[in-house]
Amino acid sequence: MDRLKQAYGNWVEGDRFWDREKDVELLIEKIHDGAHILLTAQRRMGKTSLMREAKRRLEGRYICLFVDLQKASSAEDAIVALSLALKPHEGQWRKIKGMFANALGGAAERIEELNLGELGIKLRAGLVSGNWSEKGDMLFSTMAGSDPPVVLMMDEAPVMVNRILKGEDYRITPQRKSETDAFMSWLRKNSLEHQGQVRIVLSGSIGFEPILRQAGLSATINNFLPFDLGPWDEPTATGCLRALANQYGINFRDNAETEMVRMLGCCIPHHVQMFFTHVCDRCKRRGRMDISPDEVGEVYENQMLGVRGHTELTHYEDRLKLVLGPEILTFAIEMLTEAAVTGRLTSASLVAIQKGYEFTEISVREATEEILRVLEHDGYLKAQAEGYIFESRLLQDWWKKRYSSLYLPALQREI
Repeated sequence: MDRLKQAYGNWVEGDRFWDREKDVELLIEKIHDGAHILLTAQRRMGKTSLMREAKRRLEGRYICLFVDLQKASSAEDAIVALSLALKPHEGQWRKIKGMFANALGGAAERIEELNLGELGIKLRAGLVSGNWSEKGDMLFSTMAGSDPPVVLMMDEAPVMVNRILKGEDYRITPQRKSETDAFMSWLRKNSLEHQGQVRIVLSGSIGFEPILRQAGLSATINNFLPFDLGPWDEPTATGCLRALANQYGINFRDNAETEMVRMLGCCIPHHVQMFFTHVCDRCKRRGRMDISPDEVGEVYENQMLGVRGHTELTHYEDRLKLVLGPEILTFAIEMLTEAAVTGRLTSASLVAIQKGYEFTEISVREATEEILRVLEHDGYLKAQAEGYIFESRLLQDWWKKRYSSLYLPALQREI
């Protein structure tokens, strides 16, 4: 009887890592082959968990470095984060300290007493003269000389690059584009120069390619092998729910777990776990551990689409703003609302929506193309012969509940 503990954090590994065995094996195989990998998937699909589990299994055969760039906003921040990732590895860390000897000054003697925050500030001070690429080259040379070889996993790299490119006002300026080009070209150069000695895995909660396309820099990652991570299939999602139920003493009546999968539509791992958490909490509060299909329907409506669900799913809108910026965000929201309310964003409805918009820095046609590219790439909508529909039934229902109250479908406005 399979059992699975709930995952409450942002990632899982080991005995909380459900299925994905073929994905882990394939990722590790490509790492063994020396490939640089661009891990792509829509939000909450388990990209970070996949990397963490691969890291766990690769330890010993490689020096596995996991670098979270979620809060980084410059090339200098990235170099500091990469340097700190080497701190547990004595031989490489000794060379890093030598690289930053001037910046460390008197702190070099007590460096091991500094916490990571203090140490990061000291290392950052060594990059103020704009020498980040030189230090970065030395950093890669250090990693390339390591035995065993290095696997460098850079999570949320697209978020960092998006900040460099657009700043706090979401505007792509010539200077920001130049800075983005410099960082991505530096990364590409080192990935090619140290191919086979350093394997790089890039991943993030927003798509890398749409961001780089906006700046005309897509070629900077064309030596990275795309690795697409899809949703669970229905048997995998159902198996996960049953394993969770076995762990927590839940009895699904009349195939209630199958109904949960049907309601979600697209079995994004985090959403499956979130749905079970609400079901489990309901059972524990009432003191009865069995649940029917009708009752999971109530949980879906009241909890998954309720306030707590809104808190979780609002991230989809936040990430959309990061990629598109505020000027065309409203246009994107209306396109998604049309698809949520009517069930489909058709060519005719899209033309009707376009009539209400005019932008200062981009044409409506260009904005439409850009939005659709992002919505498809990041898993909001998928294209069909008759138009665009939501991939996730949960996201569609949440979007409809959030925005439909005052919304008039586009084609009804012309009647």
